Amino acid sequence: MSWLRALKATARSGLKVERRRLEPLVALRGAAGLALVVGASLALFGTGVAVSSAFGAFQAAIATFQRSWRPRPTLALASGASLAVSTFLGYLTGAHLVLFLALLALWTFLAGLAWATGPTTGIIASSNVAIMLVTVTLPTSVADAAGHAAMIAVGGLVQAALVVLVPIRRWGAQRDALADALAAEADYARRLRHDPYAPFDPVPLMTARSAAAVTPHQARRRPAELHGARGLAERIRPVLASLADPAVGVEREGPQRDRVCELLGAAASVLDTAARAIRHGRPATLPPAALAALRTPDTGAVLTGPARRAATRLAALLEDVVETATPTDRAEVGELRARPTLLQLVPVAVRTIRGELRPASPVFRHAVRVSAVATGGYAIGTALPLGHGYWAPMAAVMAMRPDFTQTYSRSVARFCGTLLGVALATGVVQAAHPGRYTSAALAVACAFGMYLLMRTGYAVGQVCVSAYVVFLLGMGGTEWTQTVPERVVLTLLGGVLAMVAYAVYPAWETPRLRTRLADWLAADGRYAACVVAHYADPAARGTAAVRETLLATRDARVAWQDAVERAAHEPVRHRGLSRTAAADAGDALAQLGRVAMLMEAHLPDRDAAPLPAAADLAEALRHATEEGAKAVRERRVPRWGPVRDAVARWDADTVPDSVVRNGARLLLEALDALSDALEDGPSEEGSLEEGSLEEGSLEQGDNKQGQ
Repeated sequence: MSWLRALKATARSGLKVERRRLEPLVALRGAAGLALVVGASLALFGTGVAVSSAFGAFQAAIATFQRSWRPRPTLALASGASLAVSTFLGYLTGAHLVLFLALLALWTFLAGLAWATGPTTGIIASSNVAIMLVTVTLPTSVADAAGHAAMIAVGGLVQAALVVLVPIRRWGAQRDALADALAAEADYARRLRHDPYAPFDPVPLMTARSAAAVTPHQARRRPAELHGARGLAERIRPVLASLADPAVGVEREGPQRDRVCELLGAAASVLDTAARAIRHGRPATLPPAALAALRTPDTGAVLTGPARRAATRLAALLEDVVETATPTDRAEVGELRARPTLLQLVPVAVRTIRGELRPASPVFRHAVRVSAVATGGYAIGTALPLGHGYWAPMAAVMAMRPDFTQTYSRSVARFCGTLLGVALATGVVQAAHPGRYTSAALAVACAFGMYLLMRTGYAVGQVCVSAYVVFLLGMGGTEWTQTVPERVVLTLLGGVLAMVAYAVYPAWETPRLRTRLADWLAADGRYAACVVAHYADPAARGTAAVRETLLATRDARVAWQDAVERAAHEPVRHRGLSRTAAADAGDALAQLGRVAMLMEAHLPDRDAAPLPAAADLAEALRHATEEGAKAVRERRVPRWGPVRDAVARWDADTVPDSVVRNGARLLLEALDALSDALEDGPSEEGSLEEGSLEEGSLEQGDNKQGQ
């Protein structure tokens, strides 16, 4: 993509407004906390302290809106406390430009590294630096600065107290995550009725798994219905796929296929019902038609073999889902996913950040960029005869992100939102000439708009934020003529600096696509090898290892998909992996993981007879995919000789289970398809076409078994 096209695409992305479900009560609670802090500070301490406390309460409320599974009061307290420390340290050095620039460089560098621990921490850290640039100008003495810092912390404390005292949809984020996972599986079941090879996006299941981890404090208060349904959803997904797949299930047409479609439709209805029950915290009322379909007595007579086993397992799992999703007062049982507390997280965060201290790391490059832009922007803004030079670094810090698309789109959105917000606020100030309390009320109203609309688009949020800052500073007596023109110019300067910094010192995702692909191949290979090895010795192997490798495969797949999406908007050549090759390679690895999942759905019981040939195939898969991943990183085409030899030996043996035997062939064909995708020219032999591949290969294996 050329630079011109990339800039157009990122500009459109930044100005995009999405329709999202609004949460007016949560927004109202945040605005009420802000109004309480501003009103009390204004009445007791004056406008300067009121402005500082307002920034603390405003930022603390924004922290509670971040996508995090930690308790919202904890986020508010952490945001208020960190902003208070930043403000106090900033004031101590603010009178000495060189010393303040050194502190700003260090603080922004650390804020940039904070992105290594997750977007929530990165956003809070970046916001703290941006607000610090404003709040350090308000105090007049060290004691005054300590008072301002204390009031900022109080603002966070008030927001945290309101979250506790006025709970709104307690556990709502966790409920939504689990409900979304069940709803995604319901949609998957419906699509399988029409397309037995329909893809499934594992992100909802991954999100639900992340949401299921709780701190010890949360574990004592978590509703019972949020405990077991996620694990059941994980087990349902491969059962649905194996029931629908013609290779291991039933033919594409006939009475058996009709029964399978009926069961899939009933499963979708049950999963949707469970999702609604969990989302709203109410008992699940199953549709009678779905119950009738799942309890049809002749299902065992119509379906045979693997399809019958899958149908039986599906009915049992769905019954458990409904029972688990129904709110009860029973004690929770089973596995508990522990989440470390904030104090326990500190050494983990330090290790994570230490691992990013290398020039090739995108997070390290982001930290260097944002540190250089913040200090350079502050120096330039101070030198210009505009006043309020902090607007430039503040705009840059808030816009900059570790990837190209977000940095450029947010820079455009911030400038446009600032321009519109300042214009609207200026019009109000010019027409009404509001006093202190009226300006405070207008600022609170703008904050409410920000909280309400922040998820609909960055540009929309910036309109409200810009007007909020104008009214807030106007409350302190700063006239619009002293802030508006320079803020527009300096915001534009900050956005330009952010864009130039990324172009000069980039962290492109496109050159790393092969590494991401290799990571996914290695993870898929470990997963497939672990599944196949289970058939070799069912008695000695548990499913924990299979589960771990499956989770690693999902992480690698999502990392690849995110990388491809980011690379699609970058003005960089593919450097050895064209977009067509990337798409074909992704399809091949998705097929590799899908075949392994189908084999996992039919793992033998501990008392089942072992298949010795599976051990050789598992070892060949593990070794070949590791070598294949190395070849992909080195821009070579991987070859699969050991796997091919193992499959040939497998075919020579008499293997009673066609699912296992033909699954081995499918694994090899998926690997061959990956090699074809990475060739200079696509090869017709071994191309990955799901219909012909699965129907041809697996049905051919079934015929041989019958002969």
